[in-house]
Amino acid sequence: MADDLAGSLARIREAAVRLEPFLRRTPTIHSHTFSESAGCRVFLKLENLQRTGAFKLRGAANRVLTLREDERARGLIAASAGNHAQGVALAAKQVGVPATIVMPVQTPLLKIRRTEGYGATIVLFGASWDEAQAHALELAAQSGAVVVHPFDDERVIEGQGTVGLEILADVPDVETVLVPVGGGGLIAGVALVLAALRPDVRLIGVQAEGAAPMVRSFAQRSTGVRVDEPNPHTLADGIRVGRFGTLTWDVVREHVHEMVTVSDAEITAAVVQAIEKSKVVAEPAGVVGMAALMSGRIAVHPEERVCCLVSGGNIDLTLLARVIESGLANTGYYHLLKLRMRDAAGQLERVVSVVATHGGNILDIQHYRAGWKVPVGYVDVEILMETRAPEEGAAIEAALTERGIEVTSNEAPG
Repeated sequence: MADDLAGSLARIREAAVRLEPFLRRTPTIHSHTFSESAGCRVFLKLENLQRTGAFKLRGAANRVLTLREDERARGLIAASAGNHAQGVALAAKQVGVPATIVMPVQTPLLKIRRTEGYGATIVLFGASWDEAQAHALELAAQSGAVVVHPFDDERVIEGQGTVGLEILADVPDVETVLVPVGGGGLIAGVALVLAALRPDVRLIGVQAEGAAPMVRSFAQRSTGVRVDEPNPHTLADGIRVGRFGTLTWDVVREHVHEMVTVSDAEITAAVVQAIEKSKVVAEPAGVVGMAALMSGRIAVHPEERVCCLVSGGNIDLTLLARVIESGLANTGYYHLLKLRMRDAAGQLERVVSVVATHGGNILDIQHYRAGWKVPVGYVDVEILMETRAPEEGAAIEAALTERGIEVTSNEAPG
């Protein structure tokens, strides 16, 4: 694929026509607030608004729609942490064939429920996608079902490449494109389009620090050595892959310009800021490009046109609540006070008065009198508060200390 750009581009264009009845044409928006904070012109390609909530439908549907009738009759099987699963399940439903999806045991419940909702049979197996994929291959050998690989398949890569066509149509003067990377199907498809039509565009892949085999391999790509990650770990389950594809690697090594990583804390902050600044709800894997831009991992100039591909929006509501709380804590807008004060009337009123003076909003208060750690005549108090600015927490602590109230810890929750 990497050596036949003209042929790959032609097949991607054919895929775009084939997929048009099945896809939603997702928008690419200019984000004023992200542009201000990043110091460049930021555009967001919102694949979180795609049917099934992620770009994965493109590749899965292209693979299923190009199968022969005798292949479809054998049924489909795939391994996925959720987004590819939903893409395969919906595509199978559209053409009337059964699908079995093997998902890692810790897959978010939202993705399991949605995949079941499209009529697929779910099998939970393994701690990672790699283990689920191995089990899917075993089941396929027993049943004869056709395996729909989430990234290492030419038809899948070409389906994902249709995103690249849309980015160039929406932002024809784009200069840099940031793409989340797990197994590499998405960035490989986009790379084929850009290399054929706009080789001057800088293409950058982004992985999570705890699941970054392609980043490490890319750093020594001249040697041809691949580095797998035997124990991938990140809250971004959509890109929690320990071994990337062979086909995808060939394209990435040839046509991608840079590869960077971001931490889970930076991913969390990006989820929160996407909601706060652009009203975009995205899953952790979907915002790693934004996280790289916000954290300064990417060098940009003030007028540079940068497109961040927001690859998915399937985030469980309970996880979303935790991510928002953690993000607010990490940025200083949530602050946890731990105090020790005399167990006497009026002491808590003094604390509340200081917090109110600085504009803090108390969210929760806990008192601790029992136990050998609390001296007789004293009480330990924990106060979780919301502040107007990140520096207000330290200012409140200083004001309490001036009033003789002992601050025993200045931690942030999460």
